[in-house]
Amino acid sequence: MTGTSPAHETRLSSSNTAEPSMNLWDTFTGSAFRDLVDLLCENSNLPSSGGTFFSSTRCYAADRSVDSGLAVLEGVGKVQAGLMSADELENMAREIQSTVGSCPGQFSSGTGGAYAEVLGLAPLGTTTIPAAYTERQAVARRAGEQLMENLRRGGPLPREVVTRRSLENAAAVVAATGGTTNAALHLPAIAHEAGIDFRMKDLAEVFHRTPHIAVLTPGGPYVPHDLHQVGGVPVVLKALLDGGYLHGDALAFDGRTLAAALAEVAEPDGDVVRRTDDPIRASGGLVVLTGSLAPDGAVIKVSAAPSLSFEGTARVFEHEQDAYRAVRRREYSEGDVLVIRNEGPKGGPGMREMLSVTSAIVGQGMAEKTALVTDGRFSGGTRGLCVGHVCPEAADGGPIALVENGDRIRIDAVAGTIDLLVDDEDLERRRRELTPRVRETALAGVSEKYARLVGSADRGAVTHSGNLHWAVETPADE
Repeated sequence: MTGTSPAHETRLSSSNTAEPSMNLWDTFTGSAFRDLVDLLCENSNLPSSGGTFFSSTRCYAADRSVDSGLAVLEGVGKVQAGLMSADELENMAREIQSTVGSCPGQFSSGTGGAYAEVLGLAPLGTTTIPAAYTERQAVARRAGEQLMENLRRGGPLPREVVTRRSLENAAAVVAATGGTTNAALHLPAIAHEAGIDFRMKDLAEVFHRTPHIAVLTPGGPYVPHDLHQVGGVPVVLKALLDGGYLHGDALAFDGRTLAAALAEVAEPDGDVVRRTDDPIRASGGLVVLTGSLAPDGAVIKVSAAPSLSFEGTARVFEHEQDAYRAVRRREYSEGDVLVIRNEGPKGGPGMREMLSVTSAIVGQGMAEKTALVTDGRFSGGTRGLCVGHVCPEAADGGPIALVENGDRIRIDAVAGTIDLLVDDEDLERRRRELTPRVRETALAGVSEKYARLVGSADRGAVTHSGNLHWAVETPADE
């Protein structure tokens, strides 16, 4: 973990109020809290197969979200709402000092590990092993040996395992485990590298037909270590295969078909993982929405949402900082739909995650009373009625750029729709009057190049035409 620095000095007063800031470190003085947030942030970029961390509360926590550290981030909102004291939050952070590893939930890393296994990019049964387990050393050695064997015999190579059918399998495991909405970026981007046109609309079909069968946080009480104890990701895959929701002819990391590789895998335990004929939901934990507000799609994690529909009044913010400031000050109301725009691939640029905003809303007890819509993205740990990746984004002139305070917005995850309830004539007038956004600080360097090159989120926010083939150089005979 990192230590503290002068930049992290507190401005908290005795009344537990502070000037609005995007930095959580500005809110609390305790080193335990800062270290916990440092750990969560640092590990967000660890490889998905690097294993999750253990927290010291696992043996007695009633709320399993504490095990993932999510409760600490949501505790910020509780302090802001007067539901928890700063001292209580500090004590919670101290109690969940943890080991090395990535966030323990079906967040971005956990979800990435699951689809790495089913895509054939990681050995089956390896990605849920906790980072602190010495077992990982043996697993790493076996993986290296298998990789060298694959090279020796000429395959399978990455483009042989990443196919449309294996991508559909990956989407299925995301849906079945209630995985991160970030998969809606990752999988189209992976497909793009392999020259496969696999967009958000393709994900929508798989998400809809695949049952949600694994009860993992933030949509359930269990963490990846619990899944590991009942057999890991292969148990989920076997259940999907037996139910007819997986393509068994796709290849595993070692070159066998998935059907062959999963032949001896145990049945679901019925608790952490259910059978497909006894699902949590008949369709997956993620839903792609389309409608007048998102013609090219948007995504919501219904496994972590308190309800499947919402209609409310738009409260518009031009970027995340303004939204977070308003949430901290509680300058929003029950029935509001918080619209955060200009945070898409071009507008951000780069789609910052909204975990600070969404965690504060949950902590303040407003997750069931409000909704959030953005052309940006969320953390895998986000919960609440949160719709992200709205396409086209505001920077591309999408309908989200036309939303005004007071507009009505309807979200229906059952029907798969998200609509801006404004008549066409009024929208056309707004479009004629729309002026290009002027940034407070001009882009330069890499950020400027990225914003010019990046594509839409529904295609993975990629920056090139894809499917690059390198010429094979054959050594000349000596």
